[in-house]
Amino acid sequence: MTTTSAAPRVVTDAEPIRLWENGFATDPHRYYAALRAQGPVGWGELAPGVPAYVVTERIAALDLMRDTDTFSHDPRPWESTVSEECPLLGMMRWRPNSLFSDGTDHLRYRTTLLDAFDLVEPHDLRERVHRAVHVLVGRFGPRGEADLVADFARPLVSMLFNSLFGLPDSQSGRLTQALVKVIEGGDQAAEGEAEFGGYILELIATKTEERGDDLTSRLLDHPAGLSAEEVTWQVFLTVAAGHEPSANLVSNALSRILGNPEYYTTLTSGARPVMDAVVEVLHHETPLANFGIHFARRQTEFHGTEIRPAVPIVISYGALGTFAERAATGPLHPKDASHLSWSAGPHACPVRREALLIATEAIERLTQWLPDLEPVLARDRLAWRPGPFHRSLMALPVRFTPRTPDLPAEDRT
Repeated sequence: MTTTSAAPRVVTDAEPIRLWENGFATDPHRYYAALRAQGPVGWGELAPGVPAYVVTERIAALDLMRDTDTFSHDPRPWESTVSEECPLLGMMRWRPNSLFSDGTDHLRYRTTLLDAFDLVEPHDLRERVHRAVHVLVGRFGPRGEADLVADFARPLVSMLFNSLFGLPDSQSGRLTQALVKVIEGGDQAAEGEAEFGGYILELIATKTEERGDDLTSRLLDHPAGLSAEEVTWQVFLTVAAGHEPSANLVSNALSRILGNPEYYTTLTSGARPVMDAVVEVLHHETPLANFGIHFARRQTEFHGTEIRPAVPIVISYGALGTFAERAATGPLHPKDASHLSWSAGPHACPVRREALLIATEAIERLTQWLPDLEPVLARDRLAWRPGPFHRSLMALPVRFTPRTPDLPAEDRT
């Protein structure tokens, strides 16, 4: 933790930078610049009347994530200060899982997730991705046009998560619709949280009655002895935290690739790997733009700023990637983590490898099936979904030569 001899800044005296308004979705870099002008820790607003400290400097973010004595992930002190109608509760409400816990509880929950995912072999996950791409291209390929957000990225990740956790493809649309409402944090947030909760409860009930070769069953049978409620919230977290960022990683990378014809040509020819585009997204358009939420255990000074307890401290991964203190002179390496999109410290993303595999395999397979994808709109005309937490396209319309892969009858609907 960095302190100074001068009196700490009181950023709460400043007008908060409103990350919930439509302008943020349109031009986030202007908002990040305004936050950085306040120092390493700025003063923002996640929803009307719900302020937060926003960390925009890499060193400060690392200090925050690693100082478990001063900062906690438990939101309950903050929760007591907001109403039940607060649209952020879907993303920030306390639950007994690894995201909202500290210390031994966190280690216990995190270990069960690591152990469950360790049993997912890369070749098996790759085959699941290939099958999902094949099914989806079979649905929209004959049309010669598609929205790569609604027709590809989101249903792809829903199909994969249903497969991994033990539900059929037929539930994919239901999962996608609920999570979109939750993460946008608007008027439909509570409805989306209820729909998603119902989805998870049905999944747990199904697997409690009959186990299978899936992540849910592994969590239920883990030696840590999680209760049914704890398993429910572990699955709730994993699906919610993984679905939208993974889908947005795919669609954001596709938009960057298709928006640069020369880039797309080198990709389809095999001269440049898809991983380059994925890593560029993690630096410049990271899907989870503002999260990694902490809370001070007591009033403290942090990087020259006075921090009050019970006020969210948000890490702006979007600002960190855009203004990283480094000079990139060539293609970004897959292990270059200066963007911090995977977080760091005890709460670093436990399934980074799987997320990268899903994104790269999905894009490679799609462009193999449809090598002449052409964007309908210039990249600067694409619309972005509002909300403080994500960087997410509303749509990515494309055209291509119609193609009809051979599909089993049950996968054509």
